[in-house]
Amino acid sequence: MPIETVAILSPGDMGHAVGRALGKHGLNVITCLAGRSERTAGLARQAGIRDVPTLEELVRQADLVLSILVPARASGLALEVAAALKATGTDTPFADCNAVSPKTTREIGEIITGAGGRFIDGGIVGGPPSDTESPRIYVSGPHAELMAGLDGMGIQVRPIGGDVGRASGLKMCYAAMTKGTSALQLAILTVAERLGLTDELCAEWEGSQAEALKRMNAQVPRLPVTARRWTGEMEEIAATFEQVGVTPHFHLGAAEMYRLLGQTAMADETPETLDRSRTREQTVAALAKAVGEAN
Repeated sequence: MPIETVAILSPGDMGHAVGRALGKHGLNVITCLAGRSERTAGLARQAGIRDVPTLEELVRQADLVLSILVPARASGLALEVAAALKATGTDTPFADCNAVSPKTTREIGEIITGAGGRFIDGGIVGGPPSDTESPRIYVSGPHAELMAGLDGMGIQVRPIGGDVGRASGLKMCYAAMTKGTSALQLAILTVAERLGLTDELCAEWEGSQAEALKRMNAQVPRLPVTARRWTGEMEEIAATFEQVGVTPHFHLGAAEMYRLLGQTAMADETPETLDRSRTREQTVAALAKAVGEAN
C-alpha cells in the first residue's frame, strides 16, 4: 500500500526537517504536539506539519509513524504509541529511528508488536535533510520494506537485512566514531587548556594534523547545542559495545564529556540561538573553567 500520510514523533531538530522534506515531496505529514515544547510546536509549524489532538487519532490517520527524538524518550514514546494502537485496534507501522542500542531497539519492537503494530528498526546517519544534505535511514526487520516508498524524498532509505537490531547497530557503530571522536578531541583540548598548553598543542597540530585541527575549529563551537542529547547517545553506544563483549568505557567517557559540556550556559542555546561568533578557543576555555570550578 503506498504511503500517503506519515506521522513524525517528534518534530524536533531532525524530525521537523524530515517532515518538511517528505511534505515537499507530496506526503501528508502529521504529528501530535500534546505535551511538547513551544519550540517543537514552532518547528512543526515552520515545516508545515499538521497537528492532530491525540495519539489515537494519529495512528488512525498515519500510514507510517517515524519515531525521531532523544534516546531517553524512545521507549516511553513506544509505550504511548502502543497504548494508542491497542485503543484503536490499528496495526500502523512504527519505525524507531532513534540512536539506541540493538537491545533497546528489540525491546521497543516487542512493545509495538505486542500492541498489534508492525515494527521497523531504523537508524539515521547524516544531518537533517536540506538542499545540500540527504541523510541515510538504514532499516531492518521483517517490515523494513514498508519504508521503501520514502526513498528519494529528501532522505535515502537503505535496507540492510531482515533482523531487528541491524539498523540500530549500524547507527551505533557510525556514531561511536563520529560523535565519539568529537568527545575525545574535546577532552584533549580541555586537558591542554587546564595544563596551559593549548597554544603549543595547536601549533603542533597545525603542522602535523592540520585537517583534524580545521575540523575541530569548525565543530567544537557547535557541540554545546547537542551535548545534552548526545550524552544519552554515548550511553547507548557504550551499552552496545558491552553487549558484544567490548569495553564500554570509551563511550562512557564520551558521555561524561558531553554531560560536563551540557552543564555549561552554552548548552542552553538552541540551533536558532547558537552564538556563531564563538570560537573553538572560547568554547574550550569556558568548559575548562567549568571543570576547574567543579573540582
